[in-house]
Amino acid sequence: MQSKIRTVIMRGGTSRGLFFWDEDLPADPEARTWAILAAFGSPDVYGRQTDGLGGATSLTSKVAIISRGTQPGIDINFTFGQVSIVKPLIDMRGNCGNISSAVGPYALDEGLVACQEPYTPVRFLNTNTQKVTVAHVPSRNGRFEPEGEYAIPGVPGTGSKIVLDFLDPGGAVTGKLFPTGQVRDVLDVPGVGKIEVSIVDAANPLVFCRCEDFGLSGQELPEQIDTNPELLLRIGATRAAAGVAIGLAGSIEEAIHSVPSVPKIAFVTQPRPYLQLDGVLREAADVDLVARIMSMGRLHRAYALTGAICTTVTAQIPGTLVYDVVSDQARASGSMRLGHRELVRRKGLRGSYRTAADGGRHLCTGAVSWREREGSCRPPCVREGFLLRCEEERNGVPCNETRESSFVDDTFFSRVLSFLVVDVFSRYRSLRNLRN
Repeated sequence: MQSKIRTVIMRGGTSRGLFFWDEDLPADPEARTWAILAAFGSPDVYGRQTDGLGGATSLTSKVAIISRGTQPGIDINFTFGQVSIVKPLIDMRGNCGNISSAVGPYALDEGLVACQEPYTPVRFLNTNTQKVTVAHVPSRNGRFEPEGEYAIPGVPGTGSKIVLDFLDPGGAVTGKLFPTGQVRDVLDVPGVGKIEVSIVDAANPLVFCRCEDFGLSGQELPEQIDTNPELLLRIGATRAAAGVAIGLAGSIEEAIHSVPSVPKIAFVTQPRPYLQLDGVLREAADVDLVARIMSMGRLHRAYALTGAICTTVTAQIPGTLVYDVVSDQARASGSMRLGHRELVRRKGLRGSYRTAADGGRHLCTGAVSWREREGSCRPPCVREGFLLRCEEERNGVPCNETRESSFVDDTFFSRVLSFLVVDVFSRYRSLRNLRN
């Protein structure tokens, strides 16, 4: 049986997401989760989301759930979800800056706030972090004005500029700017060894590492990272260990499978030349810092907006790994030119605000059809070592389909390694399928 739910597809920054009005979704939490997964075409062990509206990348598999504000001075409540492509999982532990940039335009076009030309302020609460953001939305004739000359690295063409003020972003997920109480820590990571990091929670929690500690220069193209299983294992294990260290997960396995979106992991190094994705050579003098950030186990094609906020904050704090490599000019000015694969992203500090500019656009309004869970065999699946087994039934007969074979033994590290390898293998297969 199929059902329909009204949805709006919005681009926010370099991301794209499905926007749902809270009241349109099922009230039962399990049914709501299934409806959203089905709308995206997840879980899809082939990594394509062919049976839904997802775009088969972490940047295009995001959901926003919107409701009217329930607190004084709050126009909108916004809940963000990172929808897994291959797992029956929606991670709601953190926020998304890109999707945040589309919340204001959505609210204005849906009539949830009164229009004020030329800019409508939309004050919304991100329920994931309980933090407030103010979006300054270009407006004309009672609606969002998408036309303009503002260019976003990673998005073709130009559009209007949406300014976001992230109010008091420190401790967004953990409640502390430094969740461990230290500006830098040494993590003992299974399979990696001891590695020095800075773990900072501003807009979203990030674990910062030196590029050199992973054998990176900061000049790598995404394909060089995403097709290197050994490197992805080390990166994934380090991210998971940081998640355990700051209390977001009780074990490495839980951090990998239940909390894949935060903390994000970023690699930083001093300014140096690098080649952009558009083939243009960026000189060291053009940037104050070179950084790369991972998103759901793959190298982000640009740089997450909340990650840029956190990186800018961290760059101003002596003792952090970011402070060690950022230019003297950025330390003194509080404004940073963040060099990444998609040009340069500028970020600045303003009192207790962290201000960022982004863009967005309404893409489509309609209804998404989704198959109700009863009687279908679109797993939940369970992992058993290297096994991925479907627990649903086909015509009353247990499916019990397995995806990979297992050679895992009973030691702790082998169990951890098995979880990491399955994730890396699934992502590599997804990338290969996309190329085909």
